[in-house]
Amino acid sequence: MNSDQALGQLAERCGIIASYWNIEGQEHIASPETQRALLRANGVMVDNDAMVHEVLAHIDATNSARRIPEELIIQSNLKHELSVDCSGHWRIHCTDTNKIVAEGQARGQITLPPLQSGIYELMVTSQDKSESSTLLVAPERTPMIADVTGRAQHWGLNAALYGIRSERSRGLGDFEDLALLGEILAECGASFLGINPVHAIGWMANEVVSPYSPSHRAMLNTSHIALDRIPGFDPSTIAQALQTADVGNQNADRSPTIDYQACKRIHDEGLIELFNLFKGNLNSGELAAFDQSRSTCDDSLDEFTLYEAISECHGEDWRHWPSDLARKDPLALQNFKDSAAERIEFHQWLQWIAQGQLKDAHTRSKCAGLSMGLYLDLAVGSRRGGAESWCDQHVIAQDVSIGAPPDHLSPEGQNWQLAALAPHKLKAEKYASLQRVLRATMRHAGVVRIDHVLGINRSFWIPDDGSPGAYITQPFDSLVALIKIEAEKARTVVIGEDLGLVPGGFRERIRSQGFYGYSVLQFDKDESGALRDPSETDQQVLACFGTHDTPTLQGFSVGRDIDWWKNLGWIDEDMSAHAHSVRSKDVARLTAMTSNSNTEDNVPLSAAIHSALAQSPAAMVSIQLDDVLCQLDAQNIPGTILEHPNWSRQYTTSIEELTAHPGLPEITNIMQRAGRCTTNSTD
Repeated sequence: MNSDQALGQLAERCGIIASYWNIEGQEHIASPETQRALLRANGVMVDNDAMVHEVLAHIDATNSARRIPEELIIQSNLKHELSVDCSGHWRIHCTDTNKIVAEGQARGQITLPPLQSGIYELMVTSQDKSESSTLLVAPERTPMIADVTGRAQHWGLNAALYGIRSERSRGLGDFEDLALLGEILAECGASFLGINPVHAIGWMANEVVSPYSPSHRAMLNTSHIALDRIPGFDPSTIAQALQTADVGNQNADRSPTIDYQACKRIHDEGLIELFNLFKGNLNSGELAAFDQSRSTCDDSLDEFTLYEAISECHGEDWRHWPSDLARKDPLALQNFKDSAAERIEFHQWLQWIAQGQLKDAHTRSKCAGLSMGLYLDLAVGSRRGGAESWCDQHVIAQDVSIGAPPDHLSPEGQNWQLAALAPHKLKAEKYASLQRVLRATMRHAGVVRIDHVLGINRSFWIPDDGSPGAYITQPFDSLVALIKIEAEKARTVVIGEDLGLVPGGFRERIRSQGFYGYSVLQFDKDESGALRDPSETDQQVLACFGTHDTPTLQGFSVGRDIDWWKNLGWIDEDMSAHAHSVRSKDVARLTAMTSNSNTEDNVPLSAAIHSALAQSPAAMVSIQLDDVLCQLDAQNIPGTILEHPNWSRQYTTSIEELTAHPGLPEITNIMQRAGRCTTNSTD
C-alpha cells in the first residue's frame, strides 16, 4: 500500500474518523496533516512514512501475540466464562485496593467469579510469559430515578451559583447560599437543585471566569467557600477576623454584573486570615479533623495542592514554568515541597473546607425534602495549562484542543482550549484519571449532568499546527462502564447532555445503559424544522426550555440572541431578518401548542410553556432561575469571551427576596398541578 493508504489505515486503527458531515450537510474529510497531528496527540509518533508502516506492523504483531483480551467488560455479580489461548495460573486484583480477589488455574478457559462493580486486573502467567487484561465490571445500567426516589416524575431548578446574591455572601454565590436555596426549593416540592460546574478554577487564575474552563475537575472552586461558615469558630470570631482583614460585602452595591477580580481579592484575603486563625486554634477539634484528613489524603490532592503552590511562584499556566517543574522532575518537586510546605497545607485546607461545605449543602437540601439533592455539572475538560493537565500529563493528548464544529449553538464553531484525554493513554492507565474526576463529581450529588456527553463516543480535536479539526473515537463501551460503576457506588442519576451533531443511534445506546437524555424545548424540532410539542417528549429525559448557553425565555421571545449574533458580526442584516422571521414562527407555534396545556385563557407564555413541560412525559423537568425571575439576557453566548458578559450576571433578586417573588409560587403551583411535587405545599 502507498503512504497515504497506510496513514489512513493507521488513523482508522487509532480511532480517527475519516470524515464527518456538518450541520449544513457538507462532508469534511480528515486531511493527512490532520491525521498525523491527531496520531501524535494520541501518543503515536509518525514523523515520516517509514514510521507509519513500522507502527502498523507493531500493532499487528502485538495483537496476534495476545492470548487474552487486552480489556474485558462484564456485568457485575455474574459469572463469566473466558476462553484463553494458554494454560497457567491466573489471579484477579482490584485496582482500588490492590487486593487479590480470586485466583486459579487456566486450562484454555477461566471461570471468572461474580465480582462487585469496579475495575480489576486479570493476570495470567504461563511458563513463557505473563499477560494482563483490564476488567471493567459494571452494573447493567446507571441508577434510575424511580429506583433512587420511589417516584417516576420530578422537577427542579437550575441556577448559576456565582450569580446568587444574599445579604451575607460576598460577591459570588457561595456554598451556604446553595444550601439555603436547596432548603427553599424543598419547601416548594422540588426534587433537585442544579448548578454550573464547581470544579477548581485555580488560586492564581484571576482572569478565568467560565465554570466550564476549570483547572481541575476533581477539585472544588474555593471561591464558593462561605467565609462565615468556617468550622471551629463562632460567628463573632469570624466577623472580627474578616473586619481585621478588611473583608466587606461586595453584594452591597447590587451591581448587575460581577467584578470577579475585586471579589476574588477580598475573598482570598478573608481565606488567608481565617486559615491563620484556624491554625492558631490549637485546641480545636476541627484542627485535629483537618490534620487527620491530610494524613489520609490521596496522591491526587497532594499533586493538585503542589500545583497551586507552584502557581503562586510561576503563574497559573504550567506550560510557562521552569522546565524541571513543568515536566515534574522528582528532585525539583521535592525541593519545592520542602520550601512551600505551609502554602501546600493552606491549599489542602481550602479543599477540605470546600468539600465540607458542599457536602453540607447536599445533606441539608436532602434533609429538608429535596429528594435528589444537588444536581452537579461535569465539564467537558480542563484548561490546557491548568492543574489537571499538569497532574495527569501522562494521559493528556498533546498539541490539540477540544472543540466543536459549527452547529446551532455557535455558527462559527468553537475551540474551547480544553485538554483532551488521549484514548490510547487513558486505556493504558486503566482509566484512573477519569475515574477520579467522576468519583469526585458524584460524591455530593444526587444527579450529575455530563456536559457534551457525545465526547464519550467521539471528540472533536483541533490541532495547534493549524490543521483542520477532526473527530477521534473514544472507547465508548469502556467509558460507559466506568460511569455506571461510579454512579452505582454514589447512587447518582446520570444525565447525558446530547445536543449538537449526534451520530445515528447514539441516544438509544446511552439510554439503554440508564443515561437520561437532555431535551431542550427551543432546540427540539421535527424533520420540517417545526418545534415539537412537549407532550411528545421522551420519558427518559430531563426536559427544559433552555440552558446557560441559550437565550432565556424572555430573550428567546424577542430574539435577543439573534441581535447579539448580528452585533458580533456573525450574521448580516438579511440573515438577521430571516432569523427573526423564523423565531416569530417558533414563538407563535409555542403559543399555540402550549395553550392546549392550559384551561385558563390569557395565560402568559412563560407559564404556558412551564405548564406544558410539567405535563410532559419527561422524568425530570428543570426550570431556569433566570426564567423564574424573568431575566432577559443569557448567562453565556457560546463562541464569545469578552464580547458578551458571560458568566458574570447576578440575579436581580436575592435569596432573602426569592420567597416573596411571584415567580417561585407560580412555578410551584404549576408543578403541583402536574403531580411533580414531592410535598403538598402550595402558596
